[in-house]
Amino acid sequence: MITIKEALLAAQAMLSDTHEASEAKLEAQLLLQHVLNVNRAWLITHESDALQTNTHAAFESLLNRRLTGEPIAHILGYREFFGFKLKVTPDTLIPRPDTETLVETALSKIPKNTTPAPFQRTSGSSDFQQYQDKMFDSEPRRDDSFDILDLGTGSGAIAIAIAKHAPYVEVTAADASTAALAIAKENAAALQISNVQFLSSNWFSSLKGTRFDIIVSNPPYIEQDDTHLSQGDLRFEPMSALASGADGLDDIRHIITTCIIHLKPQSWLMLEHGYNQAERVADLMANAGLVDIETIHDLGGNDRVTIGKNPLIVSTHWD
Repeated sequence: MITIKEALLAAQAMLSDTHEASEAKLEAQLLLQHVLNVNRAWLITHESDALQTNTHAAFESLLNRRLTGEPIAHILGYREFFGFKLKVTPDTLIPRPDTETLVETALSKIPKNTTPAPFQRTSGSSDFQQYQDKMFDSEPRRDDSFDILDLGTGSGAIAIAIAKHAPYVEVTAADASTAALAIAKENAAALQISNVQFLSSNWFSSLKGTRFDIIVSNPPYIEQDDTHLSQGDLRFEPMSALASGADGLDDIRHIITTCIIHLKPQSWLMLEHGYNQAERVADLMANAGLVDIETIHDLGGNDRVTIGKNPLIVSTHWD
Protein backbone atom coordinates (compact mmCIF):
# COMPACT_ATOMS: atom_id res chain seq x y z
CA MET A 1 0.00 0.00 0.00
CA ILE A 2 1.40 3.40 -1.02
CA THR A 3 2.08 6.16 1.54
CA ILE A 4 0.88 9.74 1.31
CA LYS A 5 4.42 10.93 0.62
CA GLU A 6 4.92 8.40 -2.17
CA ALA A 7 1.60 9.30 -3.79
CA LEU A 8 2.46 12.99 -3.70
CA LEU A 9 5.93 12.47 -5.17
CA ALA A 10 4.52 10.36 -8.00
CA ALA A 11 1.85 12.95 -8.77
CA GLN A 12 4.37 15.77 -8.60
CA ALA A 13 6.61 13.99 -11.11
CA MET A 14 3.73 13.64 -13.58
CA LEU A 15 2.64 17.26 -13.18
CA SER A 16 6.22 18.48 -13.63
CA ASP A 17 5.99 17.78 -17.37
CA THR A 18 3.74 20.82 -17.74
CA HIS A 19 4.28 22.74 -14.47
CA GLU A 20 7.09 24.43 -12.61
CA ALA A 21 8.35 22.21 -9.77
CA SER A 22 6.86 24.38 -7.02
CA GLU A 23 3.51 24.57 -8.82
CA ALA A 24 3.45 20.81 -9.40
CA LYS A 25 4.10 20.18 -5.71
CA LEU A 26 1.37 22.59 -4.64
CA GLU A 27 -1.23 21.17 -7.03
CA ALA A 28 -0.49 17.59 -5.98
CA GLN A 29 -1.00 18.60 -2.35
CA LEU A 30 -4.21 20.47 -3.11
CA LEU A 31 -5.71 17.51 -4.93
CA LEU A 32 -4.90 15.08 -2.13
CA GLN A 33 -6.09 17.53 0.52
CA HIS A 34 -9.37 17.72 -1.37
CA VAL A 35 -9.76 13.93 -1.45
CA LEU A 36 -8.87 13.53 2.23
CA ASN A 37 -10.67 16.72 3.32
CA VAL A 38 -7.65 17.85 5.34
CA ASN A 39 -5.37 20.90 5.42
CA ARG A 40 -1.77 21.11 4.27
CA ALA A 41 -0.37 20.87 7.80
CA TRP A 42 -2.16 17.55 8.36
CA LEU A 43 -0.88 16.25 5.05
CA ILE A 44 2.72 17.03 5.95
CA THR A 45 2.56 15.57 9.45
CA HIS A 46 0.91 12.35 8.16
CA GLU A 47 3.08 11.80 5.08
CA SER A 48 4.12 8.35 6.31
CA ASP A 49 0.53 7.17 6.65
CA ALA A 50 -0.71 4.56 4.22
CA LEU A 51 -3.16 5.73 1.60
CA GLN A 52 -6.22 3.50 1.39
CA THR A 53 -6.81 1.91 -2.00
CA ASN A 54 -10.12 3.70 -2.64
CA THR A 55 -8.64 7.03 -1.57
CA HIS A 56 -5.64 6.53 -3.83
CA ALA A 57 -7.96 5.74 -6.74
CA ALA A 58 -9.96 8.92 -6.10
CA PHE A 59 -6.74 10.93 -5.98
CA GLU A 60 -5.51 9.46 -9.26
CA SER A 61 -8.86 10.23 -10.88
CA LEU A 62 -8.52 13.91 -10.00
CA LEU A 63 -4.88 13.89 -11.04
CA ASN A 64 -5.77 12.49 -14.46
CA ARG A 65 -8.32 15.28 -14.93
CA ARG A 66 -5.60 17.82 -14.19
CA LEU A 67 -3.13 16.10 -16.51
CA THR A 68 -5.64 16.45 -19.38
CA GLY A 69 -5.68 20.20 -18.76
CA GLU A 70 -8.84 20.73 -16.71
CA PRO A 71 -8.30 23.76 -14.42
CA ILE A 72 -7.56 22.81 -10.84
CA ALA A 73 -10.14 25.40 -9.75
CA HIS A 74 -12.83 23.42 -11.58
CA ILE A 75 -11.62 20.13 -10.13
CA LEU A 76 -11.60 21.49 -6.57
CA GLY A 77 -14.70 23.63 -7.16
CA TYR A 78 -13.15 26.77 -5.72
CA ARG A 79 -10.34 29.30 -6.06
CA GLU A 80 -8.75 31.34 -3.28
CA PHE A 81 -8.94 35.09 -3.84
CA PHE A 82 -8.07 37.94 -1.50
CA GLY A 83 -7.91 35.60 1.49
CA PHE A 84 -11.15 33.65 1.03
CA LYS A 85 -12.51 30.77 -1.04
CA LEU A 86 -14.85 31.38 -3.96
CA LYS A 87 -16.90 28.76 -5.76
CA VAL A 88 -16.08 28.66 -9.47
CA THR A 89 -17.60 26.73 -12.36
CA PRO A 90 -17.19 26.74 -16.16
CA ASP A 91 -19.81 29.53 -16.16
CA THR A 92 -17.38 32.00 -14.57
CA LEU A 93 -13.89 33.33 -15.11
CA ILE A 94 -11.39 31.83 -12.67
CA PRO A 95 -10.18 34.67 -10.38
CA ARG A 96 -6.45 35.42 -10.78
CA PRO A 97 -4.05 36.95 -8.25
CA ASP A 98 -3.41 39.86 -10.66
CA THR A 99 -7.01 40.98 -10.17
CA GLU A 100 -6.32 41.60 -6.48
CA THR A 101 -4.54 44.75 -7.72
CA LEU A 102 -7.92 46.09 -8.86
CA VAL A 103 -9.48 45.38 -5.46
CA GLU A 104 -6.60 47.05 -3.60
CA THR A 105 -6.84 50.11 -5.85
CA ALA A 106 -10.57 50.46 -5.22
CA LEU A 107 -10.16 50.08 -1.45
CA SER A 108 -7.48 52.78 -1.46
CA LYS A 109 -9.94 55.31 -2.93
CA ILE A 110 -12.72 54.77 -0.38
CA PRO A 111 -12.71 57.68 2.10
CA LYS A 112 -11.88 56.60 5.64
CA ASN A 113 -14.77 58.63 7.05
CA THR A 114 -17.41 56.80 4.98
CA THR A 115 -20.29 55.74 7.22
CA PRO A 116 -22.68 52.84 6.73
CA ALA A 117 -26.06 53.42 5.15
CA PRO A 118 -28.84 53.08 7.75
CA PHE A 119 -30.31 49.60 8.12
CA GLN A 120 -34.06 49.75 7.63
CA ARG A 121 -36.00 47.19 9.68
CA THR A 122 -39.24 45.96 8.18
CA SER A 123 -41.94 45.32 10.74
CA GLY A 124 -42.56 41.61 11.24
CA SER A 125 -39.60 40.56 9.06
CA SER A 126 -36.89 38.29 10.41
CA ASP A 127 -33.26 39.39 10.40
CA PHE A 128 -32.46 36.59 7.97
CA GLN A 129 -35.24 37.58 5.58
CA GLN A 130 -34.07 41.21 5.65
CA TYR A 131 -30.56 39.96 4.87
CA GLN A 132 -31.86 37.97 1.91
CA ASP A 133 -34.00 40.84 0.64
CA LYS A 134 -31.10 43.27 0.93
CA MET A 135 -28.60 41.03 -0.84
CA PHE A 136 -30.76 39.89 -3.72
CA ASP A 137 -32.53 43.14 -4.49
CA SER A 138 -32.98 43.48 -8.26
CA GLU A 139 -32.85 47.28 -8.53
CA PRO A 140 -29.80 49.56 -8.24
CA ARG A 141 -29.54 51.62 -5.05
CA ARG A 142 -30.48 55.29 -5.03
CA ASP A 143 -29.36 56.45 -1.61
CA ASP A 144 -26.59 58.69 -0.31
CA SER A 145 -24.21 55.90 0.66
CA PHE A 146 -20.80 55.36 -0.93
CA ASP A 147 -21.69 53.30 -4.01
CA ILE A 148 -19.44 50.98 -5.98
CA LEU A 149 -20.30 49.17 -9.21
CA ASP A 150 -18.56 45.97 -10.37
CA LEU A 151 -19.26 45.42 -14.06
CA GLY A 152 -19.08 41.84 -15.32
CA THR A 153 -18.85 40.42 -11.82
CA GLY A 154 -18.56 36.74 -12.83
CA SER A 155 -17.94 34.74 -9.65
CA GLY A 156 -18.38 37.96 -7.65
CA ALA A 157 -14.69 37.99 -6.67
CA ILE A 158 -14.08 41.73 -6.97
CA ALA A 159 -17.43 42.87 -5.55
CA ILE A 160 -17.27 40.46 -2.62
CA ALA A 161 -13.66 41.32 -1.77
CA ILE A 162 -14.44 45.04 -1.72
CA ALA A 163 -17.63 44.55 0.25
CA LYS A 164 -15.94 42.28 2.78
CA HIS A 165 -13.09 44.71 3.46
CA ALA A 166 -15.29 47.83 3.33
CA PRO A 167 -18.59 46.74 4.91
CA TYR A 168 -19.71 50.38 5.16
CA VAL A 169 -20.04 50.80 1.36
CA GLU A 170 -22.82 49.59 -0.94
CA VAL A 171 -21.72 47.41 -3.89
CA THR A 172 -23.72 46.58 -6.99
CA ALA A 173 -22.45 43.54 -8.91
CA ALA A 174 -23.70 43.36 -12.50
CA ASP A 175 -23.38 40.64 -15.12
CA ALA A 176 -25.19 39.65 -18.30
CA SER A 177 -24.86 35.94 -17.45
CA THR A 178 -27.60 34.59 -15.19
CA ALA A 179 -25.48 31.48 -14.55
CA ALA A 180 -22.56 33.63 -13.36
CA LEU A 181 -24.85 35.74 -11.17
CA ALA A 182 -26.16 32.60 -9.50
CA ILE A 183 -22.59 31.60 -8.56
CA ALA A 184 -21.80 35.13 -7.34
CA LYS A 185 -24.90 35.16 -5.12
CA GLU A 186 -23.95 31.77 -3.72
CA ASN A 187 -20.45 33.03 -2.91
CA ALA A 188 -21.80 36.14 -1.18
CA ALA A 189 -24.22 34.07 0.88
CA ALA A 190 -21.51 31.59 1.90
CA LEU A 191 -19.32 34.46 3.12
CA GLN A 192 -22.30 36.26 4.74
CA ILE A 193 -21.73 39.41 2.70
CA SER A 194 -24.82 41.58 3.01
CA ASN A 195 -23.70 44.85 1.37
CA VAL A 196 -23.72 43.54 -2.22
CA GLN A 197 -26.71 43.47 -4.49
CA PHE A 198 -26.75 41.58 -7.78
CA LEU A 199 -28.13 42.89 -11.05
CA SER A 200 -28.67 41.28 -14.44
CA SER A 201 -27.18 43.83 -16.82
CA ASN A 202 -25.21 43.88 -20.06
CA TRP A 203 -22.62 46.39 -18.87
CA PHE A 204 -24.63 49.56 -18.05
CA SER A 205 -27.88 48.52 -19.77
CA SER A 206 -29.93 48.04 -16.57
CA LEU A 207 -28.44 50.86 -14.50
CA LYS A 208 -31.04 53.48 -15.53
CA GLY A 209 -28.75 56.47 -15.01
CA THR A 210 -27.62 55.42 -11.53
CA ARG A 211 -24.30 57.01 -10.54
CA PHE A 212 -21.47 55.54 -8.52
CA ASP A 213 -18.47 56.71 -6.55
CA ILE A 214 -16.28 53.98 -8.04
CA ILE A 215 -16.82 51.75 -11.06
CA VAL A 216 -14.53 48.72 -11.31
CA SER A 217 -14.34 46.06 -13.98
CA ASN A 218 -12.21 43.17 -15.14
CA PRO A 219 -13.73 42.96 -18.62
CA PRO A 220 -12.72 40.67 -21.49
CA TYR A 221 -9.51 42.07 -22.98
CA ILE A 222 -7.84 39.29 -24.98
CA GLU A 223 -7.62 39.58 -28.77
CA GLN A 224 -10.15 37.25 -30.38
CA ASP A 225 -7.47 35.48 -32.46
CA ASP A 226 -4.96 35.11 -29.61
CA THR A 227 -3.57 31.56 -29.63
CA HIS A 228 -3.58 31.51 -25.80
CA LEU A 229 -7.36 31.13 -25.92
CA SER A 230 -6.88 27.53 -27.04
CA GLN A 231 -4.29 26.73 -24.37
CA GLY A 232 -4.24 25.93 -20.65
CA ASP A 233 -7.09 26.93 -18.36
CA LEU A 234 -8.51 29.42 -20.87
CA ARG A 235 -9.93 26.51 -22.91
CA PHE A 236 -12.36 25.76 -20.07
CA GLU A 237 -13.52 29.32 -19.30
CA PRO A 238 -16.38 31.23 -20.98
CA MET A 239 -15.11 32.92 -24.14
CA SER A 240 -17.45 35.86 -23.48
CA ALA A 241 -15.41 36.64 -20.35
CA LEU A 242 -12.07 36.46 -22.13
CA ALA A 243 -12.02 37.82 -25.69
CA SER A 244 -13.23 41.18 -26.97
CA GLY A 245 -12.73 42.02 -30.62
CA ALA A 246 -9.71 42.13 -32.90
CA ASP A 247 -7.56 44.12 -30.48
CA GLY A 248 -9.18 42.93 -27.24
CA LEU A 249 -10.52 46.39 -26.42
CA ASP A 250 -14.13 46.35 -27.70
CA ASP A 251 -15.71 46.01 -24.24
CA ILE A 252 -13.21 48.39 -22.65
CA ARG A 253 -14.09 51.01 -25.29
CA HIS A 254 -17.78 50.60 -24.56
CA ILE A 255 -17.30 50.92 -20.80
CA ILE A 256 -15.09 54.00 -21.10
CA THR A 257 -17.28 55.85 -23.60
CA THR A 258 -20.42 55.14 -21.56
CA CYS A 259 -19.12 55.55 -18.01
CA ILE A 260 -19.38 59.33 -17.49
CA ILE A 261 -23.17 59.34 -17.06
CA HIS A 262 -22.77 56.68 -14.36
CA LEU A 263 -19.98 58.39 -12.42
CA LYS A 264 -20.65 60.87 -9.67
CA PRO A 265 -18.56 64.06 -9.79
CA GLN A 266 -14.93 63.39 -8.85
CA SER A 267 -15.50 59.62 -8.90
CA TRP A 268 -13.34 56.90 -10.43
CA LEU A 269 -13.38 54.37 -13.25
CA MET A 270 -10.93 51.47 -12.68
CA LEU A 271 -10.23 48.86 -15.35
CA GLU A 272 -8.08 45.76 -15.40
CA HIS A 273 -6.42 45.13 -18.77
CA GLY A 274 -3.61 43.25 -20.48
CA TYR A 275 0.03 43.95 -19.71
CA ASN A 276 0.50 45.72 -23.08
CA GLN A 277 -2.75 47.71 -23.20
CA ALA A 278 -2.18 50.44 -20.60
CA GLU A 279 -1.26 53.20 -23.05
CA ARG A 280 -4.27 52.56 -25.28
CA VAL A 281 -6.64 52.34 -22.30
CA ALA A 282 -5.23 55.61 -20.91
CA ASP A 283 -5.74 57.30 -24.29
CA LEU A 284 -9.35 56.08 -24.42
CA MET A 285 -9.96 57.48 -20.92
CA ALA A 286 -8.43 60.82 -21.86
CA ASN A 287 -10.52 61.02 -25.04
CA ALA A 288 -13.64 60.35 -22.95
CA GLY A 289 -12.81 63.30 -20.70
CA LEU A 290 -11.45 61.48 -17.67
CA VAL A 291 -8.55 63.07 -15.79
CA ASP A 292 -5.87 62.09 -13.25
CA ILE A 293 -5.26 58.95 -15.30
CA GLU A 294 -2.81 56.51 -13.76
CA THR A 295 -1.69 52.92 -14.38
CA ILE A 296 -0.97 50.59 -11.46
CA HIS A 297 1.35 47.58 -11.64
CA ASP A 298 0.49 44.10 -10.40
CA LEU A 299 2.79 42.06 -8.14
CA GLY A 300 4.74 40.90 -11.19
CA GLY A 301 5.50 44.50 -12.16
CA ASN A 302 3.20 44.45 -15.20
CA ASP A 303 0.79 47.22 -16.14
CA ARG A 304 -2.51 45.82 -14.86
CA VAL A 305 -5.04 48.49 -13.81
CA THR A 306 -5.67 51.94 -15.28
CA ILE A 307 -7.84 54.46 -13.48
CA GLY A 308 -9.38 57.79 -14.43
CA LYS A 309 -11.52 60.38 -12.65
CA ASN A 310 -14.70 62.15 -13.71
CA PRO A 311 -13.57 65.82 -13.64
CA LEU A 312 -17.02 67.24 -12.87
CA ILE A 313 -17.34 68.92 -9.50
CA VAL A 314 -20.34 69.55 -7.31
CA SER A 315 -21.18 73.23 -7.49
CA THR A 316 -22.04 74.92 -4.18
CA HIS A 317 -24.37 77.91 -4.09
CA TRP A 318 -24.16 80.39 -1.24
CA ASP A 319 -26.97 82.76 -0.30
